[in-house]
Amino acid sequence: MDTVRIGIIGIGNIGSAHASCIYSGKAEGAKLCALCDTSAKRRSELASLYPDVPIFEDADSLFESSSVDAVIISTPHYYHPPIAVKAFEHGLHVLSEKPIGVYGKAAKEMVEAAKKSGKIFAVMFNQRTNKLFREARRLVSEGRIGDIKRSVWIITNWYRKQCYYDSGDWRATWDGEGGGVLMNQAPHNLDLWQWICGMPIEVSAACDVAKYHQIEVEDDATIFARYENGATGVFITSTGDYPGTNRLEISGSKGKIVIEHGVLEFTELPVDESKYRLYPEAEKIKPSVTRITDEPYFGHLEIIKNFTRAILYGDRLIANGEEGICELSICNAAYMSAWLKKPVSLPIDDEIYLDMLNSKRAMSTQKSIDSDSGCSQKEYNQRWNTNW
Repeated sequence: MDTVRIGIIGIGNIGSAHASCIYSGKAEGAKLCALCDTSAKRRSELASLYPDVPIFEDADSLFESSSVDAVIISTPHYYHPPIAVKAFEHGLHVLSEKPIGVYGKAAKEMVEAAKKSGKIFAVMFNQRTNKLFREARRLVSEGRIGDIKRSVWIITNWYRKQCYYDSGDWRATWDGEGGGVLMNQAPHNLDLWQWICGMPIEVSAACDVAKYHQIEVEDDATIFARYENGATGVFITSTGDYPGTNRLEISGSKGKIVIEHGVLEFTELPVDESKYRLYPEAEKIKPSVTRITDEPYFGHLEIIKNFTRAILYGDRLIANGEEGICELSICNAAYMSAWLKKPVSLPIDDEIYLDMLNSKRAMSTQKSIDSDSGCSQKEYNQRWNTNW
């Protein structure tokens, strides 16, 4: 096989971007061979855009068609796990949009189905292709900053207007989306946080519901984390700050990493701080400073290309689907901590979390879409313009 036949399930904004990318030939080795959406109106629009691509109204019909080798799932969050499990059962490779699911139990079922099928399972953590985050991970993993003492990520430039939330009946509801800023906007950051700094063993969180918008989920959250080595971490995110901030700082025993405004600054001590503080002439030991500037990158495309090459040639995945459980675990633990108003240890009890989530879903209200909400399509699309 020298070409992977790909189908896309869920052709909303991000699904449309993936379709256009693959159809145009940008993803080498991938061919767009099927599209699937439950909306009749959307299917009609797709037929005009892609007249030579089969279009299906449900995932089961696509699976039974035997027209694809792999699928990209870009539906609302709750549908990711059941669609992925069925895809694996049909012998298909899967690339899931983030988050891979809303709760840990369903996400783990995806992973088990993938292992049973022997097929490739990837997740769209496209920010892992960013040069600065890759460099930060390298510096930490190679021990260049020593033992991590503290990490602080202020990521508050996920700004959203009310019209964004009013653009879909599933948005910003417990039953439709499964959470707010932590579940929708911040999964990339939560993934990078744990990818670089490791998984915490305990979190405490404050998740403020409807602080800035008329929604039923959180639009402002702060997480305090503790790690096995005694390090601490703080993660602050919001869709209500304008202008927002995006600053990641990681302090270690041998140095410090700061990423902000498209630049990584690495300050490195010539000796470990535990020795530096005892040195009688410490001021003579000058730290070195290295600055690395970000470069243009096409994260979604790189993940699709990597997914394709993993299928064709066995390339190592940039973001294995199983790793998607990590950021979701932090997100779920933060919600549980906020609901219980106390710290919670990781890993959490998935069954208890699901019971608590279902209680929220039971009180969720069905929204009506406001087609005259005041957001232009251009403005809506600009929601992705986060300054990484």
